[in-house]
Amino acid sequence: MNPQHTNSADIVVIGAGVAGLSAALAVAGTGHDVVLVTKTELVESNTYHAQGGIAAAIFPDDDPKLHAQDTMAAGHGLCEPKAVEILTREGADRVREFAKAGVRFDRDAEGHMLRGLEAAHSRARVVHAGGDATGKILELDVSAMVRSNPRIHVMEHAFLKDLVLRDGAISGVRLLGNDSNGDPTTTDLAASRVILATGGAGRLYPYTTNPQVATADGLAAALRAGAQTADLEFYQFHPTALAVGEHFLVSEAVRGEGAVLLDEHGDRYMTAVDPRAELAPRDVVARENFRVMQRQQGRPVMLDVSPMRKENPDLAAFLKHRFPTIDAYTRSLGFDWSREPIPVAPAAHYYMGGIRTDLNGRASIPGLYAAGECARTGVMGSNRLASNSLLEGLVFGRRAGLAAVSDPDGNVWDPVPFSNSTTGQLTDNNPIPLETPRMSEPARTASLWNRDRIEQTMWQDVGVLRDDQGLRDAIGRLGNALAVANNAANTADAAVATDEDNAADTTDTVTRLENRNMLTIGYVAANAALARTESRGAHARTDYPDAHDEWAMSTAYVLR
Repeated sequence: MNPQHTNSADIVVIGAGVAGLSAALAVAGTGHDVVLVTKTELVESNTYHAQGGIAAAIFPDDDPKLHAQDTMAAGHGLCEPKAVEILTREGADRVREFAKAGVRFDRDAEGHMLRGLEAAHSRARVVHAGGDATGKILELDVSAMVRSNPRIHVMEHAFLKDLVLRDGAISGVRLLGNDSNGDPTTTDLAASRVILATGGAGRLYPYTTNPQVATADGLAAALRAGAQTADLEFYQFHPTALAVGEHFLVSEAVRGEGAVLLDEHGDRYMTAVDPRAELAPRDVVARENFRVMQRQQGRPVMLDVSPMRKENPDLAAFLKHRFPTIDAYTRSLGFDWSREPIPVAPAAHYYMGGIRTDLNGRASIPGLYAAGECARTGVMGSNRLASNSLLEGLVFGRRAGLAAVSDPDGNVWDPVPFSNSTTGQLTDNNPIPLETPRMSEPARTASLWNRDRIEQTMWQDVGVLRDDQGLRDAIGRLGNALAVANNAANTADAAVATDEDNAADTTDTVTRLENRNMLTIGYVAANAALARTESRGAHARTDYPDAHDEWAMSTAYVLR
């Protein structure tokens, strides 16, 4: 399809989760207009589905420095200290600001904000809204602020096809939408500043807590444009998603309230793995859950909330009040979790890696900014501390918006050198170039991969546990599939072969482009994982089970 329309805007934000909303509000707050683009409805995002809460050092017994220490420890040597200091200090300000603006955080009878303890936090500092519906309440309340702001122009049902560059700098975005007749049409939206806030890539995996929209659209578009990325080998698997139904996330806060993990024989096992037991960092718990499942021929582990009964004699009433969303969903599947353990399994949850940015959200391409889960700000390291994700979106979304307004044309980024936060060693190594896979003769007759094939390849070879042979196999297969997908996206020939067992998936234009995006990310992530010959945080290799703290370092990658 050829572009049929060309419009213009000075600043465009792609994505309507908390990072995109924060960026748009920051731009509008300076008196500038901004276009906010989302590929579905305004409120549909990873933010909307987030349950756990927002970590913020806003209570008298806490301090941003303590929050920073916990964040650094969870990141296993790969956090950027300056970025973490900004996250924890400004994050407290942002939470207070949004609470004052009317976000409906949970409060006690006297109006004080309630807080909870989650894994690897040294203080109870996680605030919630609507119990286990924090993301939903935050998204609804903040999107209402966006809707009411006359300087923010919302464009819904517009899919990001690609970034548009001129002379090496951003000049706009190419969007796929529908015309007045409902037919697909492409629009070039000219802009000198583009802020990507498109979320993660959870749909790469068959077991994920992410919504359908999490298909790496902004991250893949940035790679195709030549932007630097980093840490794409680090995908966090949440330890406890329901092993049945839609793999609904069972929040970290459930274990924070006292729930324990059991094997199929009813034995608790985390106490022998880590002194923090079920409140160990997510990577530790996820890996052990996966190993126990392997010993059980793939059968799920069990989450038991009965220890909560000691402080909550009417456990059913407590669960309904404290975790209303989880309670309703588990009961809809026929479980009474107040009386019986529920089956859980690890599921792809959060991407620590992404578009490499500096402390103000600038990417390596002039005019391009990124924030939220699609960005690699340096705050997550190799393992995200629980409930830091919404906070990151609030803080760095705002920073990206303010920078987009104040930066002069041609302004270049100022990335913090990669650091080993364990030893203090710094390096600003040049990015490693990866060749975009080219069409081979066999590939010219190959069919497009469907979603299931992508998911199964990633789960088996680039999942919770990895090894050299599996990663090499994945790189070869993902590379060939990406070459076919790129060829299909770039050709005017509509008669493209599709997988016969799922032809509808790949004949739909958006789905086909989403699959291409995920193949792009899967290919780069598998290469990054193969190069990291150690286990660290969310990246665990069975053939290199140990971490090497003395040479822990991130590496940037570009596609060319």
